[in-house]
Amino acid sequence: MKTKNPVMRLLYEYGVITLGCALYALGFNWFFQPNNISMGGFTGVSQILHRLMPILPIGATAIVLNIPLFYLGVRKQGIKLLISSLYAMSVGSLMIDGLAAVHTFAPMEPLLASLYGGVMVGISMGLMMLMGSTTGGTELAARLLKYKLRHLSIGRLCLTIDVIVVCSYALTFRNINNALYGIVSMYISSLAMDAVVYGSVNAKMAYVISTHSGEIAKQLLSMDLGVTLLNGQGGFSGDPKQVLLCAFKRSQIAAIKASVTQIDPNAFIIVCEAHEVLGEGFGEYTPDSL
Repeated sequence: MKTKNPVMRLLYEYGVITLGCALYALGFNWFFQPNNISMGGFTGVSQILHRLMPILPIGATAIVLNIPLFYLGVRKQGIKLLISSLYAMSVGSLMIDGLAAVHTFAPMEPLLASLYGGVMVGISMGLMMLMGSTTGGTELAARLLKYKLRHLSIGRLCLTIDVIVVCSYALTFRNINNALYGIVSMYISSLAMDAVVYGSVNAKMAYVISTHSGEIAKQLLSMDLGVTLLNGQGGFSGDPKQVLLCAFKRSQIAAIKASVTQIDPNAFIIVCEAHEVLGEGFGEYTPDSL
C-alpha cells in the first residue's frame, strides 16, 4: 500500500499483521496441535514444555521464551521492530490460547495437516515479515542471521532452525513419525513464506535477438519498459548483432511477446526468471531487506 498518510499506512500495516496472527493461530490449532505435529521455533519448544508441564499455556510460554531474542532484535533493528513484533507475538499468542479455549479441532490425516498447516503458517509469517514484524522465535532469529548470511533466503533460514527444534521434539518424545511430518510441514512453510516475501518483487527478464532491434526497442519503451541494448556477434555468421535486455513484471510477458513477434516473427526470444529486480518500477534496496 503506497500512501503518504502515516495513519492510513499504520492501520494498513497492523491490519496485515493482525491477519497474519489470525492465520498463524488458526493453522496451529487446526493442523498442528491436534495431530501432535511439532511446529518448530519457540512455539515448538513451548509444545515440548506444555507436554511435560500441561499447566503451562503454549502461547504465554512462547512470549516468555522470546524476551531475550527481542532484546537482541531491538539492538539490531531498532524500536519499530520491537513494537510491531511485540504486537504480533502478543496477539498471535493470545489468539492461539483463545481459540484453543473456545474450540477444539479434531485430529485429521497427519499428511494433510502437515501440507495445509505448512501453507497457512508460511503465508501468515510471510505477511508479517512484509510489514517488518515477526512473532519472535524462528522468524526473528532468521531475520538476525540474515545480516550474516545474505545469500540464504529467509525461508531457508527459518527451515534450518525449525528442523533443529523438530528433531529435538522427536528425541524428547521418541516419536519419529510426527517429527518427520513436522519437517515436511516446515519445508512447505518455508516455500510459502518465500513466495509471499519474494513473490511481490519477482520478475522476469527477456533477451531479444532480432534484425529489427531498433523498432522493437521503441515499441518496448512506448510500453514504459526499460530496455538495454547489448552488442553481440552471431556465433555462426560472425555478423554484429544487438541484443535487447528487458526486465518486466510477470503480467507483462504476453504483451511483450506479442509486440516483439508482431515486428519480427523470426525474433529469438529468451525469457528467464529474475529472482529479484531492484530499481525504478521494481523494488528498492534497504539494509534491512530480506
